[in-house]
Amino acid sequence: MTDEVIKAAAITMLERAYVPYSHFPVGAALECKDGTVFTGCNVENASYPAGICAERNAIAHAVAEGRRQFRRIVIAGKGVDFCVPCGICRQVMREFSPELEIICLNGDGEERRFTLPELLPHSFGPEHLRECEG
Repeated sequence: MTDEVIKAAAITMLERAYVPYSHFPVGAALECKDGTVFTGCNVENASYPAGICAERNAIAHAVAEGRRQFRRIVIAGKGVDFCVPCGICRQVMREFSPELEIICLNGDGEERRFTLPELLPHSFGPEHLRECEG
């Protein structure tokens, strides 16, 4: 999958976001290690905690289709600043792909690349739970 194709997929999802409360749309495109791409957008709800971020929406879509190994995710926003994932999304990414590449796009089409360890240093993962098993 080329960078341009996966970026376009994230931008398409940005336009599909349901954000009547925050007016802060986000789109995401998640590339699995097998090359399959799953997309998501943020979906808000009047009961705010019931909403879902674009990144977790894409991950849930992939998991529902049997994928568990991810290569990279593109996150698109409309603002001047880069749309980086929130803490909950970072933790969910960590569950499946501790070394995930994260490409953040702003509204001007500029990008910034991170690795998950850069955004979530000293992270907690499934292996820590196994350490406590008898």
